[in-house]
Amino acid sequence: MSLATKADLAAISTKEIITLNEAAQYLGMSKSYLYKLTSNGAIPHYKPFGKMVYFNRPELEQWLQRNRIVIESKPITQTQPKFKHHESRY
Repeated sequence: MSLATKADLAAISTKEIITLNEAAQYLGMSKSYLYKLTSNGAIPHYKPFGKMVYFNRPELEQWLQRNRIVIESKPITQTQPKFKHHESRY
């Protein structure tokens, strides 16, 4: 997979329905991994003609935001290093 340019990503972000190639660029993953996710039913997708895979971009965005990790607010404190540097014995 080639790296998507900003222009490519901007064009993809304006479309509601995107192809597998576009979805791979948009999500930053390989097409083979994206195929694996579709075959496992792990990502929302559509196959209107039985073979070609399409994605609803807003659904992909929701999929990306699933399983949110809530971070507890804790004060930042300086800590001592866990390991002290020891001089070499040799």
